[in-house]
Amino acid sequence: MELKEILKTVDHTLLKQTATWEQIRQICDDGVTYGCASVCIPPSYVAQAADYLGGRLPVCTVIGFPNGYNPTAVKVFEAKTCAEAGADELDMVVNLGWVKSGKFNLVENEIRAICHETGRLVKVIIETCLLTDNEKKRLCDVVSRSGAAFIKTSTGFSTGGATLDDIRLMRQYVAPHVKVKAAGGIADLKDAEAFLAAGADRLGTSRIVAAAKALG
Repeated sequence: MELKEILKTVDHTLLKQTATWEQIRQICDDGVTYGCASVCIPPSYVAQAADYLGGRLPVCTVIGFPNGYNPTAVKVFEAKTCAEAGADELDMVVNLGWVKSGKFNLVENEIRAICHETGRLVKVIIETCLLTDNEKKRLCDVVSRSGAAFIKTSTGFSTGGATLDDIRLMRQYVAPHVKVKAAGGIADLKDAEAFLAAGADRLGTSRIVAAAKALG
């Protein structure tokens, strides 16, 4: 697979707590230069990044990140605030306590609310490393009905990231109209190709642009 085709699938990501505007600006520049799908950044930088990019690249941010247990009203407010500030895409974390309690109707209603209130492309982070296979399958069904565009493996802030087995499971059980995003632990170009071959449509990582830079 050609490098430029891989880069088109990358949400070039910087979500560490200590990220500065200078670092965010650099990944914006790199995202444009290398033809990435978006830059994925903390909510507090959305307005500045959107103004800086001026439409040259979609801005993605995170909602309820990284734990997902904020009240729905808080998540919706955060999502609307980010959308109004210029976010094109929203990666939201589900309430894993609800998942573990079998309250999938509440999970679905929350996703629907964020989709409805913002009108933005929504990716639903289910944190696969904390779930059983049955819970993953149930969430594939929930996301398929919710109006979200993507189901996403991981925040990168928990006990593990994306695995090829999880991508294959999600691709099998999610509806055809829902895309799959792999995030967390995608180390290099070989990894990227493997995740895309397994069924991922997007990759959340900073390492693929770094690999492209290393190749000159």
